[in-house]
Amino acid sequence: MELEGKILLLPELLAERERLRKAGKKLVFTNGCFDILHAGHVTYLQFARRQGDALCIGLNSDASVRRNKGEKRPIVDEGNRAKLLACLRFVDYVVLFDEDEPKALIERLLPDVLVKGKDWAHYVSGREAVEAHGGKVVLADMVPGLSTSNIIGKILDVYRPEET
Repeated sequence: MELEGKILLLPELLAERERLRKAGKKLVFTNGCFDILHAGHVTYLQFARRQGDALCIGLNSDASVRRNKGEKRPIVDEGNRAKLLACLRFVDYVVLFDEDEPKALIERLLPDVLVKGKDWAHYVSGREAVEAHGGKVVLADMVPGLSTSNIIGKILDVYRPEET
């Protein structure tokens, strides 16, 4: 599958969802910004993929990332973030969303499994819709010390001019 065949618009994704449902396949959904892709992301996404037959990533648009993370983010634009995620062999679909959270997207898609990191255990957007339709929510362990914010901090420490 070419990268462009993995990066879908919502109508295309909904058609794929229906195809998977008819084939008796489980769709797993997770979401995030995935700004500066790192090994923590890869570990998380591999875990998510093991929860079903196909993995869809809801990717925050650049505007959504700015609202959630601040005006200096994202570091990597949405098109390039989508391409990087689509390059991962265990990622089947990537869809952009512009809202602050993916609740409306999840309510339309109704995945069989919704995966989120344990750092979000207090609130999993879309949980109610997934569980109401017989799906389940799975919380994934996070890789300690690996985060985009930590990477940005290290870069700033290296390139910050020394104070006099």
